[in-house]
Amino acid sequence: MDIVVTPDGQLGFGDRHWRCALGRGGIVADKREGDGGTPVGTFPLRRLLYRPDRVAAPETRLPAWALTPADGWCDDPGDPAYNRPVTLPFAGGHEKMWRDDGIYDVVVVLGHNDDPPVAGRGSAIFLHVARPDHRPTEGCVALALDDLLTVLADCGPETRLTVQPD
Repeated sequence: MDIVVTPDGQLGFGDRHWRCALGRGGIVADKREGDGGTPVGTFPLRRLLYRPDRVAAPETRLPAWALTPADGWCDDPGDPAYNRPVTLPFAGGHEKMWRDDGIYDVVVVLGHNDDPPVAGRGSAIFLHVARPDHRPTEGCVALALDDLLTVLADCGPETRLTVQPD
């Protein structure tokens, strides 16, 4: 069973549907670093990351790792670690995975532009926790925490997430 994301901000999994937030740049077929777009395509769920000080390890069949304050993600197209996890402090452009706002309390790393990464084609595309108002993301797909935990309970390495074109 795969997860399907539609341009109208709905995420479907089996016969259930939830409201989701998408990138501020809409759904894009030609993803570029910094465009704010959620890329069209079908992506494997690589692994689950979570903040152990805020949530228990989610129930899932995905490989799961607890985040630490030293975890980051390289978003610098000129760096050899582009679109890969990094340890902070890190000299290149990066995102901090240990965030104060809670949106990365539960994060699923999607297999977008990672096999191998191509500089400038987009990095840090995740399925993560939505802000309470479901405002747009920087290119990720985001669900309310309880909805995300419900979806994850039925996910495993075979699950894929498909973002449908606009």
